[in-house]
Amino acid sequence: MNARIATITLVALFAVFALASPGLVDQARAQQPTPPAPKEAPKGGKKVKQTAVITMEKGGVINIEFFPEDAPKTVENFVTLAKKGFYDGVTFHRVEPNFVVQGGDPKGNGTGGPGYTIKDEFNKQKHVRGVVAMARTQAPNSAGSQFYITLAPAHFLDGQYTVFGRVTSGMEVVDKIKVGDKMKSVKVIEAAQ
Repeated sequence: MNARIATITLVALFAVFALASPGLVDQARAQQPTPPAPKEAPKGGKKVKQTAVITMEKGGVINIEFFPEDAPKTVENFVTLAKKGFYDGVTFHRVEPNFVVQGGDPKGNGTGGPGYTIKDEFNKQKHVRGVVAMARTQAPNSAGSQFYITLAPAHFLDGQYTVFGRVTSGMEVVDKIKVGDKMKSVKVIEAAQ
């Protein structure tokens, strides 16, 4: 009888170890350190200033200076979309004289975007002539790719929309934009500060 109990106990122990082994192996693998992700090469401690250059299909160039201190995620979003070519060939679908020109909608009718939204980054920047800000619906955190450029001061928008840049040259081009005018390209220029 003792031999029979010993055999059953031995078989049970082997079964437990056999079933537990794959889990133990996986657990051991999970505890092994993973190699660190490759880091971007340091840029010698210098800050990089990014600007955007919008080249219009019908001619003319608009240069935009970003405000990364005031709207870092919004600037990052715009830069990422521009580098992917998202804005190339996209129209300005809205023109309100003495107010704004608005573009960045791949559908061209004010309802499109990149397929995601970003959080609002309201800041101290004022809606003066030439400001670049994110368009959105009335819902908070609903901006994606659409942006507008103010043609005149619009202080009633201050603190309600994310201002992330300003036109540094080319406002004469902005002033002539008509509904349907296309951005041939939007390029990001990087320069050490």
